[in-house]
This record gives sequence, structure tokens and C-alpha cells, in this order.
Amino acid sequence: MPAVTVDDVTVLPRVAVEPGARPRRVKSVTTAPQGFEGEGFPVRRAFAGVDLMDLDPFIHLDQMGEVEYAPGEPKGTPWHPHRGFETVTYIIDGIFDHKDNHGGGGTITNGDTQWMTAGAGILHIETPPESLVMSGGLFHGFQLWVNLPAAKKWSTPAYQDIRAGDVGLLASHDGGTLLRVIAGEVGGYRGPGSTQTPITLVHATLAPGAELRLPWRKDYNALAYTLNGHGTIGEERHPVKMGQLAVLTDGDYLVIRADQSQESRSPSMDVLILGGEPIRESVAWMGPFVMNTKSEVLQAFDDFQKGLLGTVPAEHLAPAKQEQPLKRSGEGSKLGGDIKADVLGVHNTPDGISTTE
Repeated sequence: MPAVTVDDVTVLPRVAVEPGARPRRVKSVTTAPQGFEGEGFPVRRAFAGVDLMDLDPFIHLDQMGEVEYAPGEPKGTPWHPHRGFETVTYIIDGIFDHKDNHGGGGTITNGDTQWMTAGAGILHIETPPESLVMSGGLFHGFQLWVNLPAAKKWSTPAYQDIRAGDVGLLASHDGGTLLRVIAGEVGGYRGPGSTQTPITLVHATLAPGAELRLPWRKDYNALAYTLNGHGTIGEERHPVKMGQLAVLTDGDYLVIRADQSQESRSPSMDVLILGGEPIRESVAWMGPFVMNTKSEVLQAFDDFQKGLLGTVPAEHLAPAKQEQPLKRSGEGSKLGGDIKADVLGVHNTPDGISTTE
């Protein structure tokens, strides 16, 4: 698990909790079901079974892989639309290409992050480069969906790259944990990610037996997803292992401990820690669109059908099809229109409207 590492964690600035601070309590621990994404790469649905109110401002989190591809096996997603939120793609192992119809995109690899603001509407595609398809290899990453408040859902689409070398590196109080701060603030140190919705995103690697006491903003929610290894969450020491999400509530800091004994294939415990300022607005979500009301979701599908979210850039089409809107015919629509079934299936998101209204 390369991401970003250092030879000596103990030389890094250390985070510590304030005297009198209270630890957060564990509200729930859930296990992510496994499935397949896009053209068939394996994923774990990290937020499955968790109430959207506990996730706010987050919507969706996929752990992509970890998988060792044989030559010819790496897969991605087709071109598809989004509206109303941001996607954050973090690659731990491997390499991935992203392109969108607003000129954003590029290649990300070990430890890089891409941040796409879909805003009013965007078309994009995520694929492994041809070199990886030919060679095969290890692939492991995450895609997180961050909701936008109603006032920003119609913002102009935007894109940003966060390179591995730019993330903030910190150590825990005991020097046993490496913290990669991708976005937000931890203990007075800020990560490079610029967010429309205020959030904090941290990748922590705990050595066997290490304890992490991580200061956390009181006004943010707190989620901890175990990527690999096993240990405990909270002062109550709730056991957690790979593929499990802990929701924590109340308090000033998080407590995570790695068991002294870890698996041979995962000598450390890795945890993705995230939280943000709850938006506290109604959510209506179906497929690739996250809005505030059912009517806005239906409008998004209608706008997509009419080509109002744009066209696939010419360089990504065969000459006879240049500047053509995405094909939208097909079966499987639950709205009575001609919505292509694989648009609803991308990211394995709800094919019926999910709402908190």
C-alpha cells in the first residue's frame, strides 16, 4: 500500500488532544457489502446500511479493489453524467485516468487525488490507462461523493488535482501513526484539498499496537473506514476489521487502536477517516444525480436526455460520432422515458429515488 510513506514517522509534527477533551463515542459499526462497478471492477459499498443523516454531508463511498489484475482485466466506467455534488477519487495503488467534458482530468497514481465538482452538470469517464490494461497489476482506491448545499448545486463544474507529494504529513502523539491529510484541518495543520462543502479527509496508517488520538471538530460528523488490518474504535474499544465503517458521535477527538498482531499481508492497520459540516437539507438521490427534491432529480434526467449536460468531447469519439450527445435509448428506465440502463447502474447507485424528505 504505497500511497505516501516516510522513512521515519517520528520526525513529523505530532497531533495531540487538548486537556479535558472528550473522546467520541461509537454509534454504529457496519460491514460493507461487495459488488461490481462500471464494466466490472470489484468494490465495497462502504456506506451501505448507514442512514444518510449520519453521513451528511457525504452521500456515497466505494472502496475500489484491492485487486490484482491479470493482463487485459483492468476495467473502468463508461461516460456518464453527474449533477449536484462533488466526487473525490483517491488512488492508493495503481493508476487511473479521468476525463470530463469541461476539460478537466488527468492521470492519478499512488497517493494522488482528483476532486471534481459536478455542480450544474457534467459528463465524465474513469478508466485504467491502456498500459495498465495490457500489463495488469495492482489497483486499489476510493471514490467519495460529497454533497453540495442547494445554493451551490448549480455552480459551474470544476476540477482539481491533488498530488501525493502535496498532502500534509503528520504523526500521532505516540509516533506510531502516519497521517496523510488530504483535505481539511487536523490539529492546526491543513491539507491541500479545496472543498465546496467543508470536510476533513485523512488516510491513517497505524503500526501494530499504536494508538491514534485525533482531534476532531465538534461541528463535523466523524466516520472511520478500515481499509485493512484490524483493531478497535473508541475508548469502548469496539472491534473493527477490513471493510467496516464506524460512525462516531459527540466529543472532541477520535480514538483508534491497532491490534498488536496483524495479518501477514497487512502488517499495519489503515483507516480512512472523514467528516464534514452537515448540510442539514433534504436529499433526493437517484443514480448519478443528488439533489434536494424529487422534481429536481427528474429534471436532471430530463436535462441529460435533452443533451443539456453537454456532449462527449470529440477526441474521445470515432470520427463519425464526434460531438454527439450520449446515447440515451435502452430498456430499464423506471421513469417511463428512454434513460439508458447503464447510466442508472454506474457506481451501483439507487435506481429508484432515495429521499430524506
